[in-house]
Amino acid sequence: MARFIADQRTTYRVPHTVVCALLGVSLAWFYKWLGRAESPGAANGLHTTRDRRRDTVDRAVRVAFGKARGLHGSPRLVHDLRDAGWTVSEKTVADSMRRQGLVARRIRRRNGLTRQDKTAPKFPDLLKRDFTAPRPNARWVGDMTEIATAAGKLYLATVIDLYSRRLLGAATSLHPDAELACAAIKMAVASRGGVDAVNGPDWCEDESKRVIFHTDRGSTYTANSFTKLCRQLGIRQSMGRVGSCFDNAAAEAFFSSLEWEVLSRHEFTNTGQAQTVVLDWCYGFYNHERRHSSAGMMSPVNYEDTAAPDREAA
Repeated sequence: MARFIADQRTTYRVPHTVVCALLGVSLAWFYKWLGRAESPGAANGLHTTRDRRRDTVDRAVRVAFGKARGLHGSPRLVHDLRDAGWTVSEKTVADSMRRQGLVARRIRRRNGLTRQDKTAPKFPDLLKRDFTAPRPNARWVGDMTEIATAAGKLYLATVIDLYSRRLLGAATSLHPDAELACAAIKMAVASRGGVDAVNGPDWCEDESKRVIFHTDRGSTYTANSFTKLCRQLGIRQSMGRVGSCFDNAAAEAFFSSLEWEVLSRHEFTNTGQAQTVVLDWCYGFYNHERRHSSAGMMSPVNYEDTAAPDREAA
């Protein structure tokens, strides 16, 4: 019975406290078994309590790592394990990952796409490197990146809400142009329910209520078609300085995660395959499962859902 309880925690993430209560087993008895009972690892020399504990933790870490698609490092994996009922430290998880050769990140440098049009109108920097937001739809950031495939390059344009780090728009194209930027911002507005839902019904009269969209000074974001669309949607444009990645660090951080967790792990044969894999990560894992330190170590969707009752009460 004790082994069954331990397996539910390790394999199915059911806290041992819940299983013990359902089976009518005392926690004291279960803890006593953990300290004295022989484990399956005893045949391999795991006779001590410490050895058994390490073996059990390793199996739990391995299961949690697999459920996170192999993308969560120890800072995020420790929260996954704690949610499953484990009492572990980040150092314990990191040591377990090291013993098992579980690596969450592989670094690859990204090529910049920013090409400035010196004749285009300039927009002020409304964020000043403050990548926080008091509410949804107050501040968005965006950027573009290229994804290499054997059949050519695919380009991705993004729109991220700084309140929760939720990815609102992720458009792909074979060309990194203003049309791609327009597609991403339209996706973002649509995902939030339209212009009035984003800015409020009286956004035409009160400019302070309009969402800010911060980017670099690339020609795609200063193109007439894009600036015109932003005006129609009630979006205030904001831009950092030329050549300073820190002025748009939040957007850059998203692409760093994409490179480490997806692009470095795949060799795409064509743009269709790349689009499928990348968008699955964006809308599936990133928005719904990936934990963010700026969102209370919750996923963007969970963070917004958790904060919703507080916003309604306010």
